[in-house]
Amino acid sequence: MRVETNGPEETYELGRRLGEKAKAGQIYCLNGDLGVGKTVFTQGFAKGLGIGEPVNSPTFTIVQEYDEGRLPLYHFDVYRIGDISEMDEIGYDDYFFGEGVCLIEWSCLIREILPEHVIEIEIKKDPERGFDYRSVEVEEK
Repeated sequence: MRVETNGPEETYELGRRLGEKAKAGQIYCLNGDLGVGKTVFTQGFAKGLGIGEPVNSPTFTIVQEYDEGRLPLYHFDVYRIGDISEMDEIGYDDYFFGEGVCLIEWSCLIREILPEHVIEIEIKKDPERGFDYRSVEVEEK
């Protein structure tokens, strides 16, 4: 599925709709350049799960847990990960194979430990289409 958005509100709304459909055990792999709207998408996704608390990128903690929604959300940001062994240290497999939903920003950096079946989301800008334009590809693998 490919969706075009023309502002942060639309990117947020797309995230919300996907969050409403999310099921326990799913892993969403979110990729795109800096500043494309990954955090805005994630905030909408969390809202779709019924999470009302503020959601920010866990850049320095690797994973942030949100338990107040209909399913737990495990929000990873692995941009600053130096070595894949850091994922072992946080017990990533407990999250990946737990009862919640994982959303992993910059998942391309940890591809070798991802399960076979994930939902890939890539957000891209196209300056020729406007500052707020985004192309969002969603593919279940």
